Amino acid sequence: MASLYGLIGYPLSHSFSPAYFHHKFAKQGIDAIYQAYPILTINDFPALLNANPSLKGLNVTIPYKEQILHYLDEMDAAAETIGAVNCIKITSDRLIGYNTDHIGFADSLRPLLRKQHTHALVLGTGGAAKAVMYALHQLGIDCKTVSRTSGDITYDNLNDEIIQSHRLIINTTPLGMYPDANQCPSLPYKAIGQGHLLYDLIYNPEETLFLKQGSEAGAAIKNGYEMLILQAEASWQIWNTTR
Repeated sequence: MASLYGLIGYPLSHSFSPAYFHHKFAKQGIDAIYQAYPILTINDFPALLNANPSLKGLNVTIPYKEQILHYLDEMDAAAETIGAVNCIKITSDRLIGYNTDHIGFADSLRPLLRKQHTHALVLGTGGAAKAVMYALHQLGIDCKTVSRTSGDITYDNLNDEIIQSHRLIINTTPLGMYPDANQCPSLPYKAIGQGHLLYDLIYNPEETLFLKQGSEAGAAIKNGYEMLILQAEASWQIWNTTR
């Protein structure tokens, strides 16, 4: 019988994971199925588990990376520190939470780092931002969050000086994601220059307006596609490791 894995979140119509795992299973001859499970509310999670008792693992995406926590029996140390989970290993009697976002982000960012990338701005304060902050701390990079109300810095308070002293800027918000590709975080883009690195967790479109404006200013840019591959592979390794 094929092993069953899946993804929970809402909406999931343009999600990366199902197509990625379908291709992986077909290419590698793995007898497994990966399904998208769009749930309107996290309260539907127990019913999903009851309806699919053969599930061995789940990925978790927006908006449930933090809401899922109180349904878990345990978390690994990184997920507990981050306070967000994007990977669940399901055993006969336990739901174990992990965070592979920080692994994918760190491994894709590391080759691009230069000596000037010592201070970072993280746009957003959600579950993805928490994973990014964790990875940056592990890499020894000082970081501050930016949001409309709850970050270390508000968008209204961003100025040229802050942008110029933070040469690494990471967008963890959905601004600019397909189909609303004409949006971007509100930054003083004129202050961005050749020493900057702009990283967008969004992968569709390939070049968001955030990245486009950075590239036009001479900054290095990176989208979230490689991060997604790396976090997916880390999830697969977790699901298939006995503990």
